Amino acid sequence: MLWVIIIGLFLLLVMYLLFAPLSIVIDTSTHSYYVELKPIIKISAVSHERELLKIHTHVFFLNFDYFPIQPKKKKKLTTKKQPKKLKRLFRIIKSFKVKKFFIDVDTGDCIVNAKLYPVFGLLNYKGGHFNINFNGRNKLVLHIQNRPIYIIKSFINF
Repeated sequence: MLWVIIIGLFLLLVMYLLFAPLSIVIDTSTHSYYVELKPIIKISAVSHERELLKIHTHVFFLNFDYFPIQPKKKKKLTTKKQPKKLKRLFRIIKSFKVKKFFIDVDTGDCIVNAKLYPVFGLLNYKGGHFNINFNGRNKLVLHIQNRPIYIIKSFINF
């Protein structure tokens, strides 16, 4: 009886991990950049005073920091084109859903801003929130979401 309960709990955990939402958020106004599998893991990019970039990982109740941009040993470069991997990458990208997309741009040139104004108006008509301003603000908010089962499905299906 105990084994049935343990196996049942394990299957519930696996099902939850397959269907839990995976979120990727880029928000330049609040300087928050992270990937999150809601209650389990959160990986965020944070600025650091000495290093260029710090990756902060929060897994359950544990916190880890990692500095990815450090000098490493140079490796021999090989340039082989692999179109099969590129197709697989496009299938994975197509499985993501855009939940929130907002752009507020000022190019610094009022003529270019005026030319972009009707283009952004057409893009707003089709979807998304695009804004051109003349105040010097640049802002990007992107929130995309996927589920691990959809990523696995994109690997399996051709």
